Amino acid sequence: MERLLRDIDLPSLSLGVLPATADVGVLPKPGFNMYGDRAHYELVSNSVDITDPDEVALHHKAFDAYSSAASHGDAARDLIAKALAFWNRD
Repeated sequence: MERLLRDIDLPSLSLGVLPATADVGVLPKPGFNMYGDRAHYELVSNSVDITDPDEVALHHKAFDAYSSAASHGDAARDLIAKALAFWNRD
């Protein structure tokens, strides 16, 4: 979390923090990354790249829902700092 706080303002990083109480409108699924025209999953024993345009469009829709419900900028920084303080308490 300290690294997230350090790197949150990098121009190459778009970071959103999804609060546990966020109403996303889609079911939580395993984490994935979006790279333009593909979605990428890292699994325990393998990785999967989704490249079918219709499936990528569904991933973009899910990503947009997560991103809309997430906190960004100072609000994300505050959530990360609160979590860090919670985990560092004695």
